Amino acid sequence: MKKFIDENFLLQNKTAQALYHEFAKDMPVIDYHCHLPPDQIAEDRNFENLTQVWLYGDHYKWRAMRANGIAEEYITGDKSDWEKFEKWAETVPYTLRNPLYHWTHLELQRYFDVYDILSPATAKKIYDECTAKLQTPEYSVKNLLRKMRVSVVATTDDPVDDLAYHKQLKADGFEIKILPAFRPDKAMNADDLPALISYIGQLEQVCGITITDFNAYLGALKSRHDYFAAHGCTISDHGLEQMYAEAYTDEEIRLIFDLIIAGKTLSEQQVLQFKSAMLYHFAVWDKEKNWVQQYHLGALRNNNSRLLGALGPDTGWDSIGDFQQGPALSKFLNRLDSGDQLAKTILYNLNPADNELMATMIGNFNDGSVAGKIQFGSAWWFLDQKDGMIRQINALSNMGLLSRFIGMLTDSRSFLSYPRHEYFRRLLCNLLGEDVENGELPEDMDWLGKVVKDICYFNAKNYFNF
Repeated sequence: MKKFIDENFLLQNKTAQALYHEFAKDMPVIDYHCHLPPDQIAEDRNFENLTQVWLYGDHYKWRAMRANGIAEEYITGDKSDWEKFEKWAETVPYTLRNPLYHWTHLELQRYFDVYDILSPATAKKIYDECTAKLQTPEYSVKNLLRKMRVSVVATTDDPVDDLAYHKQLKADGFEIKILPAFRPDKAMNADDLPALISYIGQLEQVCGITITDFNAYLGALKSRHDYFAAHGCTISDHGLEQMYAEAYTDEEIRLIFDLIIAGKTLSEQQVLQFKSAMLYHFAVWDKEKNWVQQYHLGALRNNNSRLLGALGPDTGWDSIGDFQQGPALSKFLNRLDSGDQLAKTILYNLNPADNELMATMIGNFNDGSVAGKIQFGSAWWFLDQKDGMIRQINALSNMGLLSRFIGMLTDSRSFLSYPRHEYFRRLLCNLLGEDVENGELPEDMDWLGKVVKDICYFNAKNYFNF
């Protein structure tokens, strides 16, 4: 019987095994998009127990527990950390064939050298052993990053953030680069006027000005863009249902902003125009500073209004959406390209039906100025699993240049998520190995090994100028 998660896990032929062990395994990690909290890195936190580092804020696990019939009090409620972990251990055996089953055991092995299968029978032993390790200096947040050979982390930060923890990390001389990424989605969210008006107030406080018109609003946001650049930021990010590229005039946007600050209801057309204008301005600033811009497209968020009201956003009520992505995305990119305002761009889609759309869209705007200037981003969120990664890799291979791909990221809030890079690397090597074994690629291990190293590390290093 084959051992579960052995050294050749997911590597189904000799070529794949050689590619992984000789070229991919020990490459450093560049995590160019994640949601790790910079305060916990700056403070070099030690987590009190396994639940805190593993279950807090992890809506992947929360959704699985709910599907397994676990009451909310054991998920986000007031039960003790041990009781919550006990319910997670009860759920894990039922997650077989879900990526959580692989991730759970990879994380136990890679961080804690625990090779037991998590279940109610092993829960107490695993919890006590891992919790004891988490109390030691070796398991502080910074050492967890070092353990996974992380070289760069780009967090996700709002324009009003003062970046105090990023400044502290730089002043402390932490050898792993912890860089901010500019995510201004709240600044364009005209769907929720009270929230947008509140955000304008926050921006006024941070900038020390009064915002009375659209030009002042743009100027304030531009000053925050400049501030982020002065503190090491070279990446922006957006999480959108779809791209917005509605036609508008400058006068229309000025009038729409006047309505916003007056608290007047906007039409659906005006909301789309405002979002389109903001996206365009952000993109122009990114190009001016030679930043990389990222667009995460396709999430249908906050579906369960009852539980959203009880628990808030980002607690597990989002799903894949079926938005029409092509026309507006083409229009948006083409407007930027036509004015020589198109920065390096990464497109992530959440609906696998859009894989080929994205893989061909990037080819429309790769202009030869930079290798892989427009990227089809790594399989994202619900697609961040074996089938999703393989389908993204195959779509990119068939319609673009896999060899220029900038590879994997975690997109996670957890310091224990870095084995996802290993998972991706194993799948990549297995696909290439299969092609060699089938006679579809030559057995040129030097060249294949270089391509593997590039996708795992060097392409991202060069793309972001890290």
